Amino acid sequence: MDRDELIFQEYRMYAEQKENFIDRNFRTNRFYMVSFIAIIFAMIYTGNVVFMSKISATLIFSLLGVFICALWWMNVDSYNTLIKIKFANVLEVLEERLPVKPFTDEFKGIEEFRNKNVFMFSDIQKIIAIFGALFFFAVFISELSPLIVRIFEKIISLLGAVKGGI
Repeated sequence: MDRDELIFQEYRMYAEQKENFIDRNFRTNRFYMVSFIAIIFAMIYTGNVVFMSKISATLIFSLLGVFICALWWMNVDSYNTLIKIKFANVLEVLEERLPVKPFTDEFKGIEEFRNKNVFMFSDIQKIIAIFGALFFFAVFISELSPLIVRIFEKIISLLGAVKGGI
């Protein structure tokens, strides 16, 4: 195997790994989307369930939803960064030794497209994650507020009993 063939084989193997990485990214995003929807359905179907100390299932699921959305956003961001590194730092460098540069051309096309301020799929995923986190956070606060009010009322009544007993 000559040097050019070896470079091409390394290039092909790395390109396949990059595609597998992108496929894994899509599977991961599918997991987060299904989790997001499952949490919403869980909140709907367990809305009246109350655990110890009057903590509702909705409170727990909304907090879980905030965490899932935060993880989803971080995951989308990290995958985007890693994919860009794979393009710019590895494939483009390998392509310098090849007669054709498909990934370099593709990356330039994506950058030109992105400069037109068009939303990419990853941008949409991040927006869904942000709005989801805000939604779950609002539900969490609305479920937590009555608990805080009850605790505050108990503290006031205890202070009144202590003050009145003296």
